[in-house]
Amino acid sequence: MENFKLTKVSVYHYVRLVVRVLIFLVLLYHYVFHKIIEGVDVFESPMIKEIAIIVIFIMFIIEMILRFFPNVLESPGCQKQFKRNYVKTGKTNIVIEDNHGVMLVALVWIGLNCVFGLLYRFKLFDDGIMILIASFYSICDLICILFFCPFQTWFLHNKCCATCRIYNWDYAMMFTPLFFINKWYGWVLFGLAFALMLRWEITFYNFPERFSEETNGYLGCANCKERLCVHKKQLNSFRKKLTDIKRKKIKDLEL
Repeated sequence: MENFKLTKVSVYHYVRLVVRVLIFLVLLYHYVFHKIIEGVDVFESPMIKEIAIIVIFIMFIIEMILRFFPNVLESPGCQKQFKRNYVKTGKTNIVIEDNHGVMLVALVWIGLNCVFGLLYRFKLFDDGIMILIASFYSICDLICILFFCPFQTWFLHNKCCATCRIYNWDYAMMFTPLFFINKWYGWVLFGLAFALMLRWEITFYNFPERFSEETNGYLGCANCKERLCVHKKQLNSFRKKLTDIKRKKIKDLEL
């Protein structure tokens, strides 16, 4: 098995994952303790507003602004849109294998969040629940990158994150629940995320050659600076070993 060593890009992802998990746990604790137990809308309290605006809001705003520009710490998956990362292979056959599942992903995601929006509209969900869902999405975003991506496995069937057709949809998907709440920070986050996704789509339709491994050598395994596929293979191998051990124990018990 190939030895796995964390790259700078991978470390950046893990740091963000830890931060996002901590944010979610803090928000969840305050929501459960104050809203459910004490009946106080914690997301209207000065302390939580300060945390949301100074820590969460500014953090995600900075992340999204940086995504508009080339960044050595970001994944090749979102950096392939930039001209500087277009490495000609000499081929002209543009192949975007995962482009067929894009509309299906969009429909599933919109449908799921419309359900949450209706629950919010009928006051079964409040602002706090919608914010918690968005925070949970932010964790899932990095789980998709680091461990397992259902969009890749079930819908797009792309080779890896580097070739992912919808990589820069992540923030728009993450902040979709905030579209429904009547909060300025929610609209700003979703608005900037949507602008990021729109810029990505415009670039794709104007320069599709940058998004294809056939025409862009930057997306080839030899040029990958992330190497997360090695990590995922090791995790899959570990899960397989655990499954085999479990089956062997069951078989031994049956005997």
